[in-house]
Amino acid sequence: MSHSTITRDDATHLREPVVPSNTGEVQAFGHARRTTIALDATAALASVDSLNQLLADTVTLRDLYKKHHWQVSGPTFYMLHLLFDKHAEEQTRLIDLLAERVQVLGGVAIAMGADIAEATLIPRAPKGRENTEAQLARLLHAHETILLAARAMAKSTASAGDIGTDDIIVSDVIRANELQVWFLAQHVQ
Repeated sequence: MSHSTITRDDATHLREPVVPSNTGEVQAFGHARRTTIALDATAALASVDSLNQLLADTVTLRDLYKKHHWQVSGPTFYMLHLLFDKHAEEQTRLIDLLAERVQVLGGVAIAMGADIAEATLIPRAPKGRENTEAQLARLLHAHETILLAARAMAKSTASAGDIGTDDIIVSDVIRANELQVWFLAQHVQ
């Protein structure tokens, strides 16, 4: 056995964490820290709750797009394979935007798959492959779920004075989802 090349004999390197810390959470989910963004704390917390719901549903929709991207088949395979992947990438951009807004407001963004699956309003898809018609219907239903919630959230965030969150919901979430619905709906006419 060769000798170690470590020359530090003070053992400070042994005090550095090798495994994740077990000190626990520093901020509980569902609580918002006070921030200096000139927004009422009650409005910020309400927006955090709304954004986390949109985030859970958007992650679920993105995952549906990836599932269908991998599993699509039939005469429109190539076209839908590319479309589903493009839409998944656009949803990924929205996920990052929503999660960062939660953090800006002083909240904790929902992030883990099990938590997202528990929170989403979008029905779970089967593990197996569905036909193209069912895939499109499932995606359209997921978009409708998000759009209904987003429209209600936009009204409440605007009335609470959270125009930053309102802008994200209207300019990004609603517009992107409406455009994607339009693309999908052209395949079911």
